[in-house]
Amino acid sequence: MIDVINLALPFFGLIFIGFACGKLKQIPDTALAWMNFFIVYVALPALFYNILSQTPLEQLARVDFVFATTLSTFWAFAVAFAIGMAIRRGNIAESTIAGLAGGYGNIGYMGPGLALATLGSQAAVPVALIFCFDTLLLFTLVPFLMALAKPQQMSLGKTAIEVVKRIATNPLVIATAVGILSAAVHFKPPVALERLMQFLQNAAAPCALFTLGVTVALRPLKKMPWEVPFTTAVKLVLHPVLMFLLLSLFGPFDQLWINTAVLMAALPPALNVFVFARQYDTWVEQASGAVLVGTLVSVVTLTSVMWMVKTGTLPPLLFR
Repeated sequence: MIDVINLALPFFGLIFIGFACGKLKQIPDTALAWMNFFIVYVALPALFYNILSQTPLEQLARVDFVFATTLSTFWAFAVAFAIGMAIRRGNIAESTIAGLAGGYGNIGYMGPGLALATLGSQAAVPVALIFCFDTLLLFTLVPFLMALAKPQQMSLGKTAIEVVKRIATNPLVIATAVGILSAAVHFKPPVALERLMQFLQNAAAPCALFTLGVTVALRPLKKMPWEVPFTTAVKLVLHPVLMFLLLSLFGPFDQLWINTAVLMAALPPALNVFVFARQYDTWVEQASGAVLVGTLVSVVTLTSVMWMVKTGTLPPLLFR
């Protein structure tokens, strides 16, 4: 257990250091813009490219794994969406962000660093696959549901164009595609460029976790919204369970891939939940609360999942 605590402490420690700095030093959150840009457009793309460019191409073509993991995320989103619809009396826009809080984990900021530190470099491929296809799913679902909720803002046709543009220009999706292409043609960058990419890759996790802590600190929770405990339970408990059950149904898979997928499903709600809420000006305070509460509760739940995968306590697939 001490090994897992030693593994988890640096990750949550960085979040809490960022949180403390955000509380002690009152700097406007606009000051985070360049840090966020560095993380999303520079450091994380370098991480994803390095991982995938060194991966045998046949490992990237696991359609069964992609289907099982993406379906589990969809069902977590659907359950949280249904909870939102019940509590918000059929408000599609607010329920969509609630669904996002229940299905979209912190697979960009926390996921890669945490999975690689816990399970080693072999976890890189399932991490990248989960990131790409979860992003494709949720970045498609949310705009279309918002278009249904507020049809006067944008037609479905314009929404489709906007969705395609957003996915095609996502720097992490681009880095993934270039990484796969490099793996296919066995491209090896010059030594100087390779060292620069490694340097950027090493900066990704610390910067992302610190920024997460600061961002949460700058959005204090005034009161506990009704939906937040339910969406938190969906994200931190139901989503990992769904992931394990669907992997069991569509497997068999290598145990390391199972461990990676369950660990990724156990991540707290992503900062993008708040970003979407603010973009559409709906469920903003609740989204902030969901990120804050989910991150705090995940200290226990995520550390427990890390202990299970690290010690081999996570059982093998059920139906094989």
